[in-house]
Amino acid sequence: MPTLVPNQSVPDFTVAMTDGGKFQLSQRAGDNFTLLLFYRGLHCPICKGQLRDLQRKLGDFAERGVMAVAISMDDQGRAQKSAEDWGIDELMLGYGLGEDTARQLGLYMSAGRPDSPEPARFSEPALFLVRPDQTLYFASVQSMPFTRPPLDQLLQGIDYALANDYPARGELG
Repeated sequence: MPTLVPNQSVPDFTVAMTDGGKFQLSQRAGDNFTLLLFYRGLHCPICKGQLRDLQRKLGDFAERGVMAVAISMDDQGRAQKSAEDWGIDELMLGYGLGEDTARQLGLYMSAGRPDSPEPARFSEPALFLVRPDQTLYFASVQSMPFTRPPLDQLLQGIDYALANDYPARGELG
């Protein structure tokens, strides 16, 4: 599985959005960072909490020049249901991420359990901060649904990074 390395380019990709638009990484960058939050999908209650938390903090991220988008491999129907059931009406919600793209991004893949509402295949959670030049600054890629990076700590880290021109770490691979 390829792993993205800080200071190297993040592959460009496009996904459909629940608002009817499209998100293309190379075309929608925040002033300082684009926050890509990859979530497991409608079946995941932890994702629900994380996306709601991110939506509550959108203004905090925007104040720091960070544009946020949440993306899953769910189909349109499941993504729309997530938006409606979870009250996600401000956070950009992308869907239909292809497995090949998920693998290029280094996301872990899981097979759905037959006795659950999980889809046949889906990606596990990840959170990236991507600079406007489309290079990776920060990555948290998980193989399990639990223990996500706290968004308040991420905001503090962004404040520190911006105030101190702090370089991306992990750049040696």
